[in-house]
Amino acid sequence: MVEPPGTGNMGSQREVPIDPFGTIDPYGGAGRPESLTASLLVASPRLADPNFGRRVVLVLDHGTHGALGLVINHPGGVQVHELLRPWAPLASPPSEVFTGGPVARNAIIGLVRIRRGADGTPEGWRPLFGPDSPIGTVDVGSDPAPVASSIAGARLFSGYAGWDAGQLEAEIDDGSWYVVPADEGDLLTEDPEGLWQHVLHRQGGVLSVLSRIPVDPSCN
Repeated sequence: MVEPPGTGNMGSQREVPIDPFGTIDPYGGAGRPESLTASLLVASPRLADPNFGRRVVLVLDHGTHGALGLVINHPGGVQVHELLRPWAPLASPPSEVFTGGPVARNAIIGLVRIRRGADGTPEGWRPLFGPDSPIGTVDVGSDPAPVASSIAGARLFSGYAGWDAGQLEAEIDDGSWYVVPADEGDLLTEDPEGLWQHVLHRQGGVLSVLSRIPVDPSCN
């Protein structure tokens, strides 16, 4: 994993054990889409990088320039009210600042769900799944109080994951990630520890089988 283009290459530290399930199409037979924005990257059991093992990443931006995403299943242990008190009443449980990735850990990114039919949106609102999407990113430096009634849930992330041009594609082809559609319920889940298994299980087929593989396959 790397910082944004031009800021240096951190690389992935991974060990690649024998895959007992053979070659798995990381795109589920759908072929590689032009853009992975708003998709989920689910770490393969073989990905041993401590930053990304058994993690689920929401891709916020992807193109020829590279990619940027948020790890959405890694609670960071720091309560929201300790860093950004105005957002604490709106935070979805668990009310912690999540670790979004190893890049720019001092940067805070906000992910918000807007109520259907809401009259207003938070400052810096950027819908994720198209113009009518109820989920998007916001400017967490702004006061959410004026539009608090429009916000159904929020999650704050410290840092993010970044890839240089072509690096994410190479990691996917190498078997480090599976690309699957995001469900809106994934993004502010109340069970982040179970998200990796849940997302794989609902895909069916071999990915459902992989969801039950232990952290140490030799224990199976």
